[in-house]
Amino acid sequence: MRIAVDVMGGDHGCGVIIAGAQLALAEYAQITELWLVGKEADIQAALTACRCTDPRIRIHPASEVLTMEDKPVEGLRRKKDCSILRTMDLVKDGQADAAISPGNTGGLMAAATIRLRPLECVERAAIATVLPSLEREFVMLDAGANAECKPIHLAQFAVMGSVYSREILGRDKPRVGILSNGTEEIKGNELTREAMQLCRQLDNVNFIGYVEGHDLFEDHVEVVVTDGFVGNIVLKSCESLGKAIKHLLKRELTSNPVNHLGAMIAGGALKNIKNRIDPDAYGGAPLLGLNGNVIKAHGSAKEFAIKNAIRVATEEVQHKISQIIQQEVEHANHVLGATA
Repeated sequence: MRIAVDVMGGDHGCGVIIAGAQLALAEYAQITELWLVGKEADIQAALTACRCTDPRIRIHPASEVLTMEDKPVEGLRRKKDCSILRTMDLVKDGQADAAISPGNTGGLMAAATIRLRPLECVERAAIATVLPSLEREFVMLDAGANAECKPIHLAQFAVMGSVYSREILGRDKPRVGILSNGTEEIKGNELTREAMQLCRQLDNVNFIGYVEGHDLFEDHVEVVVTDGFVGNIVLKSCESLGKAIKHLLKRELTSNPVNHLGAMIAGGALKNIKNRIDPDAYGGAPLLGLNGNVIKAHGSAKEFAIKNAIRVATEEVQHKISQIIQQEVEHANHVLGATA
């Protein structure tokens, strides 16, 4: 298995990303080659600093970096030798089975779409993100790739999310719901109401109708479908809330000796909660619906998050997610076309 990692796009420099890649190489024996894409001098210096001599490492030079300030499409046109494009090229040319980048989200989506193209049966690729609920996790898509969607896009997201939940998260017949402002059929808007009618026709999706915000974290649904505008707001709100909860707990549990003692007694439980809501444990968000496996890592990702992003990539390759999505979406398109 061959993985390509864009080491230039993160907030903490390529050394942190390479250290995360080193952790992944130590844990995942199925990786036969790991490409580090970026400025060669910086990569060599980082490899020396972390004393990484793993023979599976390959360097693919890229002289430019697409920054967070660059406009995605315009930046890609100007910076044709940027690390994001060069990482996608490795997948396109068959030298890597999956690509990972913590860089500019819009740039990554544009580069993946330009170089790899969506699957022929898929109208829009989507960002899927895994979030914790009470007992397990659910997958939400789209989390930011498509601010404006058509009903058919949401129907295809439902299929892709169902495949991911079943194959990667191990959910048997995952329940799929469209995010709305109520569960009644009269709720929602024109997009969600039309998408609901399409999803009801799909025989390869366990569709349960609308779900509300308070359903997300109570194990009522395994796949949540929405457009990228709403999905990105939900994702960033959840991330912000998680950070706020950790800050509040730390402040209260250290505010006086009694609370501090209680925190020591409950240390194991608090650690488990921290691990459950830690986004680094989930690694990265897959871009589903492309001719290739692409993972978006968080821009602020450190070693542990990069290691887990590489884990997510290996899982996608092992489970042949792109191939299964193609089969399932083709079937869904046939069903919807037959009933149109």
